Amino acid sequence: MTRKKILFIASHRPNRAPNQRFRFEQYFDYLRAQGFDCELSWFISEEDDAYFYRPGHLWRKMKVQLKSIFVRMADLRRARNADIMFVCREALMLRFTWFEKRFFRSGAKVVYDFDDAIWHLDVSEANKSFGWLKRPEKTSDLIALSHLVFAGNNYLAGYARQFNKHILVIPSTINTDACLPKTHVNNGNPVVIGWMGSITTIKHFEFALPALRILKKRFGPRIDFKVVGDASYSNTELGIIGTPWSAEKEAELLHSMDIGLMPLPDDEWTKGKCGLKGLQYMAAGVPAIMSPVGVNTEIIAHGENGYLASGTDEWVEIISQLVESAALRQRIGEAARKTVVERYSVLALREVYVRAFKELCGG
Repeated sequence: MTRKKILFIASHRPNRAPNQRFRFEQYFDYLRAQGFDCELSWFISEEDDAYFYRPGHLWRKMKVQLKSIFVRMADLRRARNADIMFVCREALMLRFTWFEKRFFRSGAKVVYDFDDAIWHLDVSEANKSFGWLKRPEKTSDLIALSHLVFAGNNYLAGYARQFNKHILVIPSTINTDACLPKTHVNNGNPVVIGWMGSITTIKHFEFALPALRILKKRFGPRIDFKVVGDASYSNTELGIIGTPWSAEKEAELLHSMDIGLMPLPDDEWTKGKCGLKGLQYMAAGVPAIMSPVGVNTEIIAHGENGYLASGTDEWVEIISQLVESAALRQRIGEAARKTVVERYSVLALREVYVRAFKELCGG
């Protein structure tokens, strides 16, 4: 096959945003080996990151939005030489679909990828004042414009099928060659109950706080809590000081946990979640406890490869069982790892990507 070019349209630099890393960036090497030249176009720099999701900095945030328009103008010129334009969520973090419409008319095939219920408005606390710039309803327009849609789960696919019949359900996946399982079981040190996320999702971690307070009273120094991803987070009552996330230390941070938490509210936004936190714990051989929301109920076989917990009492009971038994943690962790390798890994899904792209290119 003649080499084909895919231009990936996203917001963040490589190896930064989970939705990009776990949905397409980690496939680049394999795609290149299969005859696809992959290029990523992004506009939020490391310097921009320092303030973009923090309160204030109005003018600097507006400069980022202006910069994004110039980046996409260049992408529109490059679209003439691309075989596939792969759009991750949106070309701009603004109301408009101007660029996506022109990508569609460029002659390239357009793939639209989304892994959240982004047709609902969800704005971080730091950017509430910018909510008017967003138009979540444009999601249906972007789906309708595309030649093929990658939806992160069946809930998202159900929405997408209202506007386009060419839908593939592609779960978020883990590179299990890079994320290896823990090689040790904690038999003596405090059992570490961990959560990994971001500044924008720390609010979900706090749904577990009532249970964690009870556990702290019950186990005292036998347990510790760890929050990774929001370095500014702290909870003096539970002795939590947030740990910064980095791609280089991600596996090490996961291995530092003995139990992984994924609490969620049950609402229209979280039903679109793709279970990524839970899959990361599971790939690392860390038993995961997840709220029974959306795709989590498909990933977890309760009591076999992880746990589903509703309400404070269930969270307390399940975590207590895992704290008390290193053998249970090991058994669940091993089963969890097996699930990810077989169903939610790059190895399991890479041929689906290749096949879809080849078909789009007429191969």
